[in-house]
Amino acid sequence: MMPHGPDGPRLDVRRINSSAFRIARRGTSREINRLISLNLVREKQPISRADLARLMGLRPGAVSLIVNDLLRSGLVFEGAKGVSKGGRRPTQLYIETRRRCSVAIDINASQTSILATDLLGGALMDVSEFPTGRQPKPFVKELGGRVEQILADHPEFGDCIGIGVVVSGLVDLRGGQLKYSPTLGWRDVDLVGPLSAITKLPVSLENSVKACILAQVWAVSGDSPMDGPVAFVNVSDGVGVGIAVDGKLLRGAHNIAGEFGHVPLNMFGPICSCGRRGCLEAYVSNRAIIARYLGVDSSWSGLPPAGPVTVEDIIARARAGESRALETLRETGYYLGQGFATIVKSVDPSRIYIGGEITEGWDLFASMVRDALRERALIREGGETEIRVVGLSEHPRLRGAAALVLTPAFAAPTVA
Repeated sequence: MMPHGPDGPRLDVRRINSSAFRIARRGTSREINRLISLNLVREKQPISRADLARLMGLRPGAVSLIVNDLLRSGLVFEGAKGVSKGGRRPTQLYIETRRRCSVAIDINASQTSILATDLLGGALMDVSEFPTGRQPKPFVKELGGRVEQILADHPEFGDCIGIGVVVSGLVDLRGGQLKYSPTLGWRDVDLVGPLSAITKLPVSLENSVKACILAQVWAVSGDSPMDGPVAFVNVSDGVGVGIAVDGKLLRGAHNIAGEFGHVPLNMFGPICSCGRRGCLEAYVSNRAIIARYLGVDSSWSGLPPAGPVTVEDIIARARAGESRALETLRETGYYLGQGFATIVKSVDPSRIYIGGEITEGWDLFASMVRDALRERALIREGGETEIRVVGLSEHPRLRGAAALVLTPAFAAPTVA
């Protein structure tokens, strides 16, 4: 089901724009039309052959040939009859999600989350969480065992086609290694090899926030942006930023494009997890928020990972009217807006998504984010860049991990 290159799963996938596509004509690949059909079924299901033919501008017979191929491959199945528009009731087409699954894993500094999904990214279970171990080797062994147990306990999920793993840090896609994670304190850790050896499944690895923007670009419902740049900012134990341009991830020469969390706001500011001073992360991460509330040094070395309060506690206290908590969030929002301004000046996104624990209190400080963005913008339009909240309940990192496994089957073909 999933196309592979010489070095493993294709992760640099580009989405087909199902509202602005060109049908392949004579002399071009039939595979393009097949993928367009598959994506239309994915996004508009249930859909009939007649509606597919109308949307694609092809003869019904040509579409039937494509659909029959998709049915034989097991990617699509025929479901209930639709409403007749005159004549026989049409048979509706759906993406086949009933016999296969994927496993999504999000490795964060404090905890690791696991979720099994169907082939459209729909959750098949409640999220399973456990503390992230400090030592990589025993941690990966425990992780593999947990994945095996989940699949063994739930045969109804069907065959697992792969595991998607997201982690905060710099990732070597070709080697399947985590090169460096400041928040985890890990360097040159092989995550793909050992996990694949334990589970006997293909494993795809990606930076967690790059995966978050991938999940938004590939969203089945909603107005997923296709043209131009979009950004995802995740505020948690650290601060990560993912950028997509025209539906494809922006990586750079060394896969470090978008590291705005480590762009300094103040070169004399608090020490960040990366060891340098004044980074955006040192001002708006969960640790920084807690330090600001407690009135202690917000340098990475100045506060233990588990403090006497959590970001959730601070948000709850702010909602209850505590002025110190509210001021902490508003000040954090102002710094976050400065970070957004840097992103806007760098890539000029049409939309910025924001995720992480801080989003639960977004209404309390959103005005400060906007004020700072307007203040630092070069032109008025930059200060009005759309900001969209992705709440914790949407599990954006896990959705991104699932997308690593699921999207290649729907991706636009590469042209040599």
